[in-house]
Amino acid sequence: MKPCKTLHIIISFFILSSFFSSKISAQKIDTDSLLNVIIQDMRIKNDYQQNIKRSLLGKKLAPDYLDFHLLLGRNYDLIKQKDSARYYYNYVIEKNPKYEDAYLYLINLDIQDKQYTEAEVVVNKAIEIYPENKNFRLQRISIYALQNDSKNEAKYLKTIKAKYPEDPQIQQLIVDLYSTLNSNRIGVYYSLTSIDREGVGPWHLGSVDYIRQKKWGSLIGRVSYANRYSYDMSIAKGIQFEAESYIYTGKKTYSYFDAAYSPDVVFPKIRLAYSFYYNWKSWEADLGFRYTKSGSADLTAINIGTGKYIGSFWLNFRTYLQKHNPAFIFSSRYYLKTKFDYLTLIGGYGTSPDDRTTLGQLEQRVQLSSYRMTAGYSKLFSSHYIIGISATYNNQEYAENARQKEVEAGLSFQYKF
Repeated sequence: MKPCKTLHIIISFFILSSFFSSKISAQKIDTDSLLNVIIQDMRIKNDYQQNIKRSLLGKKLAPDYLDFHLLLGRNYDLIKQKDSARYYYNYVIEKNPKYEDAYLYLINLDIQDKQYTEAEVVVNKAIEIYPENKNFRLQRISIYALQNDSKNEAKYLKTIKAKYPEDPQIQQLIVDLYSTLNSNRIGVYYSLTSIDREGVGPWHLGSVDYIRQKKWGSLIGRVSYANRYSYDMSIAKGIQFEAESYIYTGKKTYSYFDAAYSPDVVFPKIRLAYSFYYNWKSWEADLGFRYTKSGSADLTAINIGTGKYIGSFWLNFRTYLQKHNPAFIFSSRYYLKTKFDYLTLIGGYGTSPDDRTTLGQLEQRVQLSSYRMTAGYSKLFSSHYIIGISATYNNQEYAENARQKEVEAGLSFQYKF
C-alpha cells in the first residue's frame, strides 16, 4: 500500500501545482491586459477617472507591479490632483530607483508647480543614474531658465555641448540664451567695393552702431556713410540714419523691425522692414515685407525664409518676391564656440532689399540679374572684442548683354561691454 499512497501524494502535488501555476499565469495575463487597456485608453479616450479605478484594481491584484502605481500618478497628474500624483511618482522611485519614466514625470510636475529646488534635486539624481539620457540634462537647463539663472544655464549648456557637439536642439538653446542675455555693444564697419568697369568705383561704405541687448530683445542704432567714386572723383556721398529692433513675442516667436532715412541720393530716402519669426525644434521660419523709396520709385518685396540647425551648422534659405526679378539667398553658418565665433558662406541670385552696399541702386539693379558669393569669419577675443572679416564676389548685369565684376572686402569691429 505504501507505494500506492506515495504515488497518490505525488500525483496530488502535481495537480495542485498545476492549479496554482495556472491561477498565477491567469492573474498575470489579466493584469497585463488591464495595463494595456489603461494605456490604450489614455491615448484615445482620456477617461482619467475610469483609468484611476482600473489602476487601483491592478494595484490590488498585483501590489508589486509598479506600472500601475506609475499610471495612477500619471492620471492624477492629468486631472490636476498634484499631491496624489507626486505620492505615486515618489513611491515608484522609492521601490525602483532606476524607473526612468517616474523621474521624467516627477521633474515635470515639480517644474509645473514652480518647485524648482525639488526639481533640481530629482533631476540631479536622474542624471547620476542615467548619465547618457539627454532629456534629463535638458530638463536641468529648463529649471535654470525658468529661474532666470542665466549664469548656471550658460555654464551647463557649455558642458553638455561638449558632450553632444552636433546636437541641433542644444545648439538652438545656446543661440537663444546668448540672444536674451543683457549686453551692450558698440561697433564700426567698413567695406570697399572694387568694380572692373572703367570709370566705375571704388565704393566706400562705413557705419557706426550701438546695440543694446535685453531680455525682451534688442535695439540697434546705426549711422552709415557712403562715398562712391568715378574717375577718381566723388560722384555721390551721404549719410543714412537707421534703427533696428528684435522683439521677443513668445517662447517660439519674435519680430524684426527696421526703419532708415537718408536725405542723400547715395542711400534710399526711406527704408522700412518687418519680419515675423517662428521657431520649432531646430527649425525657423520667417515671413515679412520690405519697402524702399528710392528716387521716384516705391519698391516693395515679400520675403519668405526657412532655416535649420544641423549640428553646429545653421542653414537658411530666403527668397524675396519683387515686381521685377526675385532674389534668392542661401546662407550657411558654422558655429565654433559662442554665437560670435563662426564661419559663414552665402550664395545668391538677384538683388535683395537687405543688401546695404547696393541699396542706393536698388531701383536699377532689381531689374537686372546678378550672381554673388560671400565668405566671412567672426571671432570673439578676451570676452569683449569681436572682429569680423568678409569677402564678396558679385557678377552683376548693368545693361543688356553687359556685365561687371564687383569685389567687396569688409571689416568689422565690436566692443562688448
